[in-house]
Amino acid sequence: MIRIFVSEEPWWYNLFMNQFLISNSDVILKLLLAVFLGLLIGLERLFAHKEAGMKTHALVSMGAALFVIISEMLAIKYGTLGSFDPSRMASQIIVGIGFLGAGSIILEGSRLKGLTTASGFWVTAGIGMAAGFGFFDLAIITTLFVLLILLFYIF
Repeated sequence: MIRIFVSEEPWWYNLFMNQFLISNSDVILKLLLAVFLGLLIGLERLFAHKEAGMKTHALVSMGAALFVIISEMLAIKYGTLGSFDPSRMASQIIVGIGFLGAGSIILEGSRLKGLTTASGFWVTAGIGMAAGFGFFDLAIITTLFVLLILLFYIF
């Protein structure tokens, strides 16, 4: 018996997956870029032996991108409503990340620890938001600046 497809999946599965990937390529690209850039920042934090590393920063960045994508999709679906403002969801990302960052700051004796981690969460969320809105150049440039600051201790 001659097989048309090498894989074990039925022919309709391959057709469906190709169509799925093509129709969602924009969303996949945005999320992958957000994850990759978050991983880069988290990698530096890992090398600096900090508590929040690659997974945490990647999740913060991807989560921010996800909420921005949801906000854009809601704007398309409900944009005709006069009171709908898609930027509200983006503003709530900033508030939520501030809460997460505040939880990473601790007072050890007379010294505060975790301020860089908290600010890293905040800017990583911004990077994810930029990727989610499709501002890829902004997301990449900001990631490079963050890595410069973290790696070379400019200040």
